[in-house]
Formats: sequence, structure tokens, C-alpha cells
Amino acid sequence: MIVRNEDGQTILIAQTDHSRLVGQFAAHWGNGDFATPRPYEPVARAAAFHDYGWLRYETAPLYDAVSGETPEFRKAPNDGRQLDGYQWCVDWLLADDPYAGLIVNMHRTGLWRGRYGAIAHPGFGAARGLPAPVEEFIAKNEARQERERATVDADEVWTNYRLLQVWDLLGLYFCCQEPYRDYIEPVPTSYGGGRGDGVRLTLDPVGPGTVAFDPYPLDIRPLTIQFTRRRLTRGPFADQAAFRRAYFQARLELVEFELV
Repeated sequence: MIVRNEDGQTILIAQTDHSRLVGQFAAHWGNGDFATPRPYEPVARAAAFHDYGWLRYETAPLYDAVSGETPEFRKAPNDGRQLDGYQWCVDWLLADDPYAGLIVNMHRTGLWRGRYGAIAHPGFGAARGLPAPVEEFIAKNEARQERERATVDADEVWTNYRLLQVWDLLGLYFCCQEPYRDYIEPVPTSYGGGRGDGVRLTLDPVGPGTVAFDPYPLDIRPLTIQFTRRRLTRGPFADQAAFRRAYFQARLELVEFELV
């Protein structure tokens, strides 16, 4: 869950809603300067559903009555239930598309491994002191990834993994706060290059609900993107049940941005 506290209210954006937003970037990626994702359908599918391992958590989000907060996604517990959810996303949801499942699996383990060095900015270090069950989850799935990459074009897969990191960061950029001037680097522009190849993609809000991309990587100009969020009156709530009641009752808002 992405959690924002603003003006006495709490804004909640489900990871699955963030995921669908990421899928919009993948679906429209590519023009004369940026390669269209290939194979298109598995890559677009991976982007749109990469965070569906959070789906079960979103049916019963946690609330800490002591702190008066629901944990944002980086602080939610990686317990056995959540690890099962991550595995379910690959093993069941994406079972009919092993290529998409491979990329999503790499994304999940990569989040604990500093995104495998795919992104120079924003910077991400590898997680330290992970619990034994998480390390076991990573080891098991990295071994699986290595076997599966041996059956496909590994360089292509790594480019698609890098692209998913870019799209994921774009999704977080729009969901976690109001837009601000920033950049993502390196962003691949083609297949066949090295893992460090790419350009700096600058993001610059140029008006209400409008963000300029430079260079522009999408197939429609301008492109409108959307995601949904919940807005709650900020607690504290008496207990977890009271929070969840407010969560389920919250009105869904549609948020739109125009990319130019």
C-alpha cells in the first residue's frame, strides 16, 4: 500500500492500482527514439501485473493502533503470508505466460538486491539483514530464474527487466507524491546494448496535472494516464477493524495526468 498523509487525510493507493499504472507505461512505450517492448504482450502483461503479489494483503491491510498508522509498502511485514503472495503471482497468476512470470520474479527478488544495479538514479542499495525466510525465498527464485533465462534470449530478458524498473519508478513517481522535477537513469532505448546503456529521462511538472518527459519515450503525444486511490479522514482509529471499515467505505478517486 502506498500511504500519503496530507491535510489531515490519508491517501491510500493499492499496489495493484500502482501496478496497472505501470502497465500503461509499458503498453505505450516506444517510438522513433525508444524501442517498442519485445515480445510485446508478455512484457506489457508483466508490467501491468508485477505487483499483484500484494492482492491478498489489500483485502485485509494492517493498522497499528499504537502508532496510528497503516504501514506503507516498504514497512509492511515480509512474513510467510506475504511471501506466499509473491510466489502466487508468478506460479498461478502468470502461469500461462512463463516469460512474463520470469520478469516479475526477477523484479521481486531484485527489489531486495538493489534492483541488480539496473538504476543509477534514484539510487537503491541492497537490503541488509533480511530474515532467513526472505533469503530462502530469494535463493530459491534466483536459481529458478537462472534456469528459465537459459531457455530464452537472456540479454533481451535483462533489457526487459531494466525497462520494468524504469516503469515501476515512474509509477511510484506519480503515486507517492505530487510531481516534482527529477530524473531516472539509465533508461534503455534499444535491445542489444550493455546493461548500463541508456539515457537520462527527465520528469518536469509544467502545469496542473501535466508532466513533461525529456526525451519523450511514448507512442502517443500527449498521453493521458490514470490510477485510482482511496482518501480517508486521518485517524487515529480505535482498532484495526475500525480502520478497515473506513478503508472499505472510502470513495475511489480517479487521478489523471497528461504526459507531454
